[in-house]
Amino acid sequence: MPVTDWRSEEAYSGLKKAEAVDLAWEWLRRDRDYQEAYRRLSRRERSNAAAGPFRKKWGLSFSS
Repeated sequence: MPVTDWRSEEAYSGLKKAEAVDLAWEWLRRDRDYQEAYRRLSRRERSNAAAGPFRKKWGLSFSS
């Protein structure tokens, strides 16, 4: 993950257009517990029903 100066207004200019779901994802993807849980899923599990408990735990839903 790139290092960003959190004090730089320019570094976060994209947030002005962000919706709640965008902010939630940015928060979640930086969560160390989430990162570790994701790493533990095999590639095969990510694409089938075995990932259901993972999605439920982390509150994930996907539209098609």
